[in-house]
Amino acid sequence: MDNNAPGSGGKGGFGSLFGGSEYSNTELAGVPLTGMSPLSPYLNVDPRYLVQDTDEFILPTGASKTRGRFELAFFTIGGCCITGAAFGTVNGLRMGLKDTREMGWTKPRNVQILNMVTRQGASWANTLGSVALLYSVFGVAIEKARGAEDDINTVAAGTLTGMLFKSTGGLKGVARGGLAGLALSGAYALYSNWDHIRGGSSSSLY
Repeated sequence: MDNNAPGSGGKGGFGSLFGGSEYSNTELAGVPLTGMSPLSPYLNVDPRYLVQDTDEFILPTGASKTRGRFELAFFTIGGCCITGAAFGTVNGLRMGLKDTREMGWTKPRNVQILNMVTRQGASWANTLGSVALLYSVFGVAIEKARGAEDDINTVAAGTLTGMLFKSTGGLKGVARGGLAGLALSGAYALYSNWDHIRGGSSSSLY
């Protein structure tokens, strides 16, 4: 029986079952592709259009491209709490090992070290978290009052935070806290603008 005869199942396959016909690659080789391009127009793109020089996110009308102090407040408070907890844990472990070095590795020593670690971790997390909360509140309030966001807000918020945090120590405590806050916030403002300061000084030399 001839397998190449029309109607045989050798060439038709599934196409012949549904009334269709199957053609080989040789038969289709000379058929012109009318109205079709060998390269899809979606792939024929100038690579220069793929380079994005601007931000790829949409902002509401009048919105700033950078996050404000209110948005950064949550990150600041959470980061300070985590940092304080980590530092307190390490400090508590150091203090616990130092205070119990005369004891053997027994259960009472382990419990005492664990208590010291948890106490120090919670204390430092509470302290740094409170400082970050005060700084964020002062920063947001000063920004809303002045209607501007610059390094003056940073320095003022840091100074007021130090003064309020040490207000329980009297006038001397307020003064020391204000000076500490002023120094830390001033150092941060200087660090954040260091590239701008260096760029201005180098351009003035020429």
